[in-house]
Amino acid sequence: MIPAYNEENRIGRTLDLYYRYFRSKKMSFEIIVSCDGSTDRTAQIVRDFSKPNVKALESGKRLGKGGGILKGFQESKGRYVGFVDADGSVGPEDFYLMLEVCRKRGKCVVIGSRNLPDSEVMKKPPLYRHLLSRIFGFYVNLLFGLGISDTQCGAKITTRDLALRISGIKSNGFEFDVEMLWRIKNLGGDIVEFPVK
Repeated sequence: MIPAYNEENRIGRTLDLYYRYFRSKKMSFEIIVSCDGSTDRTAQIVRDFSKPNVKALESGKRLGKGGGILKGFQESKGRYVGFVDADGSVGPEDFYLMLEVCRKRGKCVVIGSRNLPDSEVMKKPPLYRHLLSRIFGFYVNLLFGLGISDTQCGAKITTRDLALRISGIKSNGFEFDVEMLWRIKNLGGDIVEFPVK
């Protein structure tokens, strides 16, 4: 699942990377791009990709990141569902390893993390963004008791069962990730951080 709002300049490359990688694994998969009210050619690029297991999910109005992801979860068919950012900042290799962890653990959500010792950040963010991220993480853990270092990395995977049970989420913006994790934890699911490149 890829939430995408006006991503015509990046969605083709990300689709190609993920499609080729998962096809090389000879496994059943689907890629749903939630073209969340896009006004550019994002949906057309996805349609032109024209593979049977790649689908553009179009919305006439802006749903926000959370709304687009939840709509994609509902349309999905697989036993496991997840999402990645349209910019491809987390590659398919790491996403596949996250899937393997989820398969072994069962009732959980596996989240990419840029803050673990084995994580590798290729392009360091400006200092102010790094500090804001740390402050945000501190208050999220204080308020919600999640006990994790990076709620905002754009790669998460869980079971379809858990994903459908969190459909009552109210958040649609960047805070969606926090509410999703909090709800899964309250359903008894484990949160597993995974170091990504």
